[in-house]
Amino acid sequence: MIFVHIGAGAGDLDPKVNYRDGFSELVKNHESKIKKIYVVEANPINIKKLKKCWKKYKAVKIFNFAIVSNRINKKKIKFYYSVKDAPHYQLFSTDINHIKRNLPDSKIKNTTIKTMKIMDFMKKNFTKKIIESFSIDVEGGDFDIIMSLDFKKYNIQNISLEYLHLNVIEKKKILRKLIKNGYSYNGFGVDHNNIDWSFKKKINNWNNWVSKLMPFIHRKHYKRLNKLLINKKNIN
Repeated sequence: MIFVHIGAGAGDLDPKVNYRDGFSELVKNHESKIKKIYVVEANPINIKKLKKCWKKYKAVKIFNFAIVSNRINKKKIKFYYSVKDAPHYQLFSTDINHIKRNLPDSKIKNTTIKTMKIMDFMKKNFTKKIIESFSIDVEGGDFDIIMSLDFKKYNIQNISLEYLHLNVIEKKKILRKLIKNGYSYNGFGVDHNNIDWSFKKKINNWNNWVSKLMPFIHRKHYKRLNKLLINKKNIN
């Protein structure tokens, strides 16, 4: 089975988050004996940790570049980070305001990172392949990348995306696109803090009706709303 994580951070080796990482936990606890793992991380500081995180797995590819939307043509882009977020700088973003909002009054630095368009990354690695799990957490860039994905061209069974930084319009557009392409909302995604949405490549009209409420309610109510989902265990 193929597992993909875009925005891998330091994997499950960051002490600031109690050595927890939802994607790592999903893959390492998955029942499949054959696992092909693709992890992408823009911040070069974290690559050494990622290699250690996945050292027991033979079929692992670790990429050090930034995945961007198809409309971005720059070969390199500037990323911002706060010195307060050391040592792994999980808040590593192309949007300086994203850093300011989450770490106000902190010293912000920047660095330049190589890029790859999502369509090029998918074409190079996943043509005519089935992806069991596709997880994305790119600190504010999730919307543009999801909207750039061609779900008719690539076979992705399960999607986990961070909703924390999406506005109402972005949430509506993502839900509309995923439902249109045959996905159903499936509750919380891989993040252990429940800040991801999960979608399954299987039509469940009731769950998708429930999901239409998500853009309009505060995330503190998501857990209660998820209790309304049906057949969740059957579509995991």
